[in-house]
Amino acid sequence: MVADARTTTERPAPANKLSEPERQLILEVANSVEFASLPPSQIVPTLADRGQYVASESSFYRVLRSASQQHHRGRARKPSARVVTSHCATGPNQVWSWDITWMPAEIKGQYYYWYMMLDVFSRKIVGHEVHRAESAELAALLMRRSSLAEGLAGRPLVLHSDNGGPMKGATMLATLENLGVVASFSRPRVSNDNPYAESLFRTCKYRPDYPRQAFGSVDEARAWTQRFVRWYNHEHKHSGLKFVTPAQRHSGISAAVLAQREAVYAEAKARTPERWSGSTRNWSLADKVWLNPERIEPAELKQVA
Repeated sequence: MVADARTTTERPAPANKLSEPERQLILEVANSVEFASLPPSQIVPTLADRGQYVASESSFYRVLRSASQQHHRGRARKPSARVVTSHCATGPNQVWSWDITWMPAEIKGQYYYWYMMLDVFSRKIVGHEVHRAESAELAALLMRRSSLAEGLAGRPLVLHSDNGGPMKGATMLATLENLGVVASFSRPRVSNDNPYAESLFRTCKYRPDYPRQAFGSVDEARAWTQRFVRWYNHEHKHSGLKFVTPAQRHSGISAAVLAQREAVYAEAKARTPERWSGSTRNWSLADKVWLNPERIEPAELKQVA
């Protein structure tokens, strides 16, 4: 016999459906003085130990949810999921990333600390200093100087960092608030949430001219970082920027540089078309740069692509 598949057909209620008195009993038990602070996973075993069975654990959860009572129970603060955000830069001075790296000193166990701020869109180092210590006060001072140098007064900016002490110190956070800068932090115990700054430090320390010996003084460390920043910003053709320099990308002249390259390639193809099996090299740069794109929902990633 074929079952009636019409949606308008009246069907008997399932035999295992809870009755209204049974639902009320579940709510009364869950809201009693004894169990008001306990979840169903604790209530059901406790009742079973007394030889009582009111309903299954899943039924308790289902009834509480339908009564809008499926929430955190107890005095302890509800575990809060940390808000994870991705930030998109469509131009310079919208999203910065910063970090501190250690530079070895001659005295064993002593280090100098290189504070560095990087623009995520252009990869330009917008501020840096070397100090003998790590502190939120020194970080705040660098932030003020970098903001002034880039003319950021009144302009929105996101500053991303890890969760180190100088990054989350009261002085640094107060400075960011005064400047109107939104602080963004890496997820706890996630080592690759600050990729731009970490990648730059790796580039720095694998440079052929990076000293093999420790720095003799803080002034020596400062002089080396000044040379590196000058090279990185104005001479280094960045592989992530279609081989234009960070300074060219930051200033906006990269579009003209890349357009010139396209013209050169087009002319070369027109001159000897038999040597080209397809289109010329793609020199276009993406107009959006995401910080930690793995955090974006799949649908949003498709739009970015």
